[in-house]
Amino acid sequence: MGDCCLIVEFGQRVDSQINQITRAFAEHLLSHPIPGVYDVVPTYTTVAVHYHPESFLGDVLPWQRLQRQLEAVLTQGIETASAVARVVEVPVYYGGDQGPDLIEVAQKCGLAEEEVVQLHSSPVYTVYMLGFLPGFPYIGGLDKRLNMPRRKTPRTTVPAGSVAIAGEQAAIYPMESPGGWNLIGRTPVTLFQPQAEPPCLLQPGDKVRFVPISFEQFQAMQRQ
Repeated sequence: MGDCCLIVEFGQRVDSQINQITRAFAEHLLSHPIPGVYDVVPTYTTVAVHYHPESFLGDVLPWQRLQRQLEAVLTQGIETASAVARVVEVPVYYGGDQGPDLIEVAQKCGLAEEEVVQLHSSPVYTVYMLGFLPGFPYIGGLDKRLNMPRRKTPRTTVPAGSVAIAGEQAAIYPMESPGGWNLIGRTPVTLFQPQAEPPCLLQPGDKVRFVPISFEQFQAMQRQ
């Protein structure tokens, strides 16, 4: 990652336990800051540690000095047990113009549209990481019966709030953007507000429940 960032890798597959350790390490670095480190970014299996090289001058190269400090933290062990995860309910209107791929998903999965909605809204999901866009959550826990590849041709415009699935994951588009995931619904909830603290509604480690709502409820919540 160049001369200003080190990557700490805990695995190479999407796995809830690996992700829990990854998030715990990132949380430890944020709560016990190392002087000279200015950002800590967790993903599925890695933590990016961004630093100012001039803060780590000494008998070895700056990255080697930071590496020693990170290895010392890992050697001491990281506490993965934390407070009970926050559960965020996300209202979703499924299908129609708000979920244009619901019919295709149902057909390719050999299910009725109502079954897709039921399978999608039943689990309690986990936010593994944020990426792609500010506040874009990569959400694990999708029922394997809804495993769908990304669309062969991405859309140039996906509306903000679009609820999507691809592979073994779900996601929500926080703002209008291009995108290649399968759109099965839309939420009226705002996921990213730059002026808020924190600006992203969902955070890594949060639990998510998708709650089906009617189109009338969707419109009313949008107006609010």
